[in-house]
Amino acid sequence: MKILEIQDLNVKFTTPIGEVYAVNNASFSLNANETLALVGETGCGKSVIANTIIRLLPQNAEISGNIFYKGNNLLKMSDREMEKTRQQEIAIIFQNPTLSLNPLYKIGDQISEPLLVHKKINKKEAFTKTKKLLKTMGFQNPSKFTGMYPHQLSGGMNQRVLLSISLTLNPSIIIADEPTKGLDNELVRDIIEEFKTVNKINNSSLLLITHDLSIARELSDRIIIMYSGDIVEITKTESFFKNPLHPYSKILLNSLPERGFNPPKGNSPSMVNIPKGCKFHPRCPHKKKICSEKTPPIYSIDEGDVRCYLFQ
Repeated sequence: MKILEIQDLNVKFTTPIGEVYAVNNASFSLNANETLALVGETGCGKSVIANTIIRLLPQNAEISGNIFYKGNNLLKMSDREMEKTRQQEIAIIFQNPTLSLNPLYKIGDQISEPLLVHKKINKKEAFTKTKKLLKTMGFQNPSKFTGMYPHQLSGGMNQRVLLSISLTLNPSIIIADEPTKGLDNELVRDIIEEFKTVNKINNSSLLLITHDLSIARELSDRIIIMYSGDIVEITKTESFFKNPLHPYSKILLNSLPERGFNPPKGNSPSMVNIPKGCKFHPRCPHKKKICSEKTPPIYSIDEGDVRCYLFQ
């Protein structure tokens, strides 16, 4: 069952250096209790999609298309309705956990605040649930940590605090934007295990935004690959790692250490100077004449959806 459906989403930013086409004709769905990974290089538009879903884009953004959550179009909701949805139904975990937490408030207060505001329970009940959430997220002495401030915790601990906050109101969807960025390998492993715990106890759908294929492999049911504002492949995670469809996907996989650590050659095109045709064609080893002339459509095949003329 689809809980979130994005249809023909376009996001453009007007800037002093020109118009930036950040997301182009993006369409995909997130199912109930599913983990969907949105993967691509930095600047490909994946975080823009996340912020469009929760309507936290700057004023210079122009948006077209539809985003349906449980049948309601998020882009047509009033500000008040959207704020309520953002607070209670769709939780987001931003990239930098330290900056996402208020440095002036204790950890316990920040976790319990949504409970006090929206659940109308007393402070004792809120702190009981707060400590339970912290323990679930791996804090062995939760009473100690409720009285601490964000600067007293490590980046990994603050990330787990954000996870705790996201779970307070049992949201239907959790959006995690690069949750392991900047963390060392040991902490990354811890965060992966915490997300697995979240899936077990909360039954939320998870939209995982990441540039790290190893994280996507561990956590996701399906993978979406983005390149320079375009979705180029949607497939099941297991299928992706056995037989990626798009030429860019194959190159991304070859950048993994176990596959020889061969990062993609060249650079993504400028978002204000987009090449004609397929945006990947300047870097593609399989390009044909049509690739530089016309943008390929999405082709649906048994293994998934792919934007490439090799499948026409």
